[in-house]
Amino acid sequence: MSPQFLVQDIIHSINFYTEQLGFEIDFRYEDFYAGISKDGFSIHLKTGKYLIEERQNRRKNEDLDIVFSVDDIENLYDGISNKSVELIKPLREMDYGKEFYIADPDGYILAFLEEKQVP
Repeated sequence: MSPQFLVQDIIHSINFYTEQLGFEIDFRYEDFYAGISKDGFSIHLKTGKYLIEERQNRRKNEDLDIVFSVDDIENLYDGISNKSVELIKPLREMDYGKEFYIADPDGYILAFLEEKQVP
């Protein structure tokens, strides 16, 4: 399954995901569509218009656009927090595990979660 994000500038978005988050380009279609992936996760990017108000409301309410289930979240957090990435919610411990949120250049909120192991 691959969510599709509408982005204003496909080159800028591809650069963000590949350079800041370590994704790789799976394919590009002309100058408006691309697929990227990392560690079995994939996202499709499509040039288009989205409602800025919707992005602002999602941010205000911390409505997540995608959640990545990860291992070794502390190491991932250290690597990402040293880059030019907008941190929405710093690494924190919750009842269900550890998590942090970032925003991509178009305001999509990406969550990274390492779930607690249930004995």
